[in-house]
Amino acid sequence: MAEKDTKHPKRDTDEESSVDTVYSVSGQIAKESGHEIQYRTCSWQKARRTAALLFSEYICLAILSFPWSYSVLGMVPGVILTIAVAATVQYTSLIVWKFCLKHPEVRDVCDIGRILFGGSEWAYNFTAVMFILNNTFIQGLHCLVGAKLLNTLSNSALCTIGFSAITSILCFVVSLPRTLNQLSGLGTFSAVTMGIAVLLAIIFSGIQSEPFDFIAGKPPIVTKFPVAGTTFVSGKNVGIFEHKLYSHRTNHHSFGSWFTVILFSKLILTKFIAEMKEPRDFPKALWAVTICEVVVFTLCGAIMYHYVGNQYITAPAFGSLQPTYKKIAFSFAIPTIVYLGSLYSSVSARFIFFRLFRNSRHKHSNTLVGWATWAAIIAVTWIMAFIIAEVIPFFSDMLSLMSSLFDGWFGFIYWGMAYLILYPSEKRWNGPWRSFETLVNYFLIALGFFILVGGTYVSIQSIIDSYNASQVGGVFTCVSNAI
Repeated sequence: MAEKDTKHPKRDTDEESSVDTVYSVSGQIAKESGHEIQYRTCSWQKARRTAALLFSEYICLAILSFPWSYSVLGMVPGVILTIAVAATVQYTSLIVWKFCLKHPEVRDVCDIGRILFGGSEWAYNFTAVMFILNNTFIQGLHCLVGAKLLNTLSNSALCTIGFSAITSILCFVVSLPRTLNQLSGLGTFSAVTMGIAVLLAIIFSGIQSEPFDFIAGKPPIVTKFPVAGTTFVSGKNVGIFEHKLYSHRTNHHSFGSWFTVILFSKLILTKFIAEMKEPRDFPKALWAVTICEVVVFTLCGAIMYHYVGNQYITAPAFGSLQPTYKKIAFSFAIPTIVYLGSLYSSVSARFIFFRLFRNSRHKHSNTLVGWATWAAIIAVTWIMAFIIAEVIPFFSDMLSLMSSLFDGWFGFIYWGMAYLILYPSEKRWNGPWRSFETLVNYFLIALGFFILVGGTYVSIQSIIDSYNASQVGGVFTCVSNAI
């Protein structure tokens, strides 16, 4: 019989035994203790590594799409939706955490998919395909974002393809560390620099004499609620489905949205928890990040929208600043663009690498075969990302379509199902609070299917609109994408 766990007493009789969970994780750590490369090394106590990883994922360029979103929704609905989405993030992330505690053998979202569907290999493979495709498209996104930044800072001194290639090579180098713990330092740095970028953008929007492309006699218009004529497609494009956000003047790519931050993050959260020394410490990092997220996202969206207004706001909001201000603020986003792209590459590579060397010494040792294979996998992910980003002329809309197909599953449906597994049959209705929570999770599943269907419609319509408006670019184009 296992000894009583005095450090982490059992808190919920509905959950799996704390002793079993702790000893299962401890067993994994003990098994790795003699290896040259150890994966369960993230902790709350040591430099708050998991918090740093979470901060670096959430504090990203997507924040600068919020002012544009507020211009579509209006100030009041924008703030309300920001808080509601953050609450959804927090709740579903806690479900991920509880599920991983009950199943400490989980290493990634594919393992979760298999468990949710009764050990089905089909479900595992289906999740794996979506998992890899999602990460590859996000990497391609970062190739384009990197090119956008370099074009902006250099006044388009080089062909966009060249800047995109430079970004992919730099991300490849940063992706080479084998554990998430080794990336946490860069994650902290990227979160800090992105925070500075956001702060500068807010300050500059207030002190500049006028927004970029200001029209004399037409001061910024700020509304509390959506302006007349806001359509279903434009409303949904605010962030639930779209990565391609439009200003009232011209087409801009935001490369980020509300649900990008919360839905895709579930793919990464599982990895974070799987590499923690003590998974029970995860909520500490999660609460810290969520509070910071709500404050930063709301302030950025509300303040910049207040100063720039409906007519002049762009996504990302750097484009609403005067050229000098824009370059100064945007330059601080470089570490985040490189780091986040590398993080998705690292997670994909780790998934493939662990399958190739499941029971091999190459998985945990500094062998030539192990490192050569790891580097090769990383290289392939970035080559594929670069090609995909350059050969799809409507990449932003394509990314939105892929998001629609992924978001419903990975953002809502999976975690509603996970809750139902955590609390089976009569346990779901054990008391008023548990019954209410059960109804919430049934709603999450239904919402997931709505996003799956509605998002697909919105994305396809956006592709059609882009073609009709002649806003689709070319393949391997040198045309500048500077903001």
